[in-house]
Amino acid sequence: MALNAGFVGRTYAADEPYVVGREKIREFAAAIEETSRACFDVAAALELGYRDLVAPPTFPIVLTYQVSTQVVGDPDLGLDYTRVVHGEQEFTYTRPIMAGDELNCVLTITDIRQAAGNDIITTQTQITTTAGESVCVATSTLVARGTAAEQ
Repeated sequence: MALNAGFVGRTYAADEPYVVGREKIREFAAAIEETSRACFDVAAALELGYRDLVAPPTFPIVLTYQVSTQVVGDPDLGLDYTRVVHGEQEFTYTRPIMAGDELNCVLTITDIRQAAGNDIITTQTQITTTAGESVCVATSTLVARGTAAEQ
C-alpha cells in the first residue's frame, strides 16, 4: 500500500512537554559514549558557559520519538513499518538543549514521494520551550521499501 500523499502538511503534537533531566542527559550520553564532560558534570558545563548539563547533539531523537509514533501508527497514512528503514536524520539548533528545559514538539509531514519503487516520507519536528523559544528542528526521512510498486 502506497503512502497517502494527502498527509503532506499534517501536524502531530506531543501530548505533554518533555522535561529534560540531568539523569536523562547522563544516561543518553553514556549510551552513545559521549566524551564531553559538560554532559555529565554540572561544574564542567558551567565552566563552558552553559547554565546546566548540556545534552549531546543527537538527544532530540528522545523527544521526537513520542510524536513520531503517532505518525507511524496512523492507519490512514498507510505506512507499513515492517518495511521501513531510516534514510536520514538532521538536527538544526537555535541553542543547545540543557537540563531543566521543558520542551514541546510539533511534527509536520513535509514531503511524501516515490523513488525506485519506495515510498519516502520526510518530517520536520519543531522543538520549542514551553515559553515558545525555538530550540531545534529535527528533520527525518523514512523509506518504506517496495511499497510504491504496489500501487
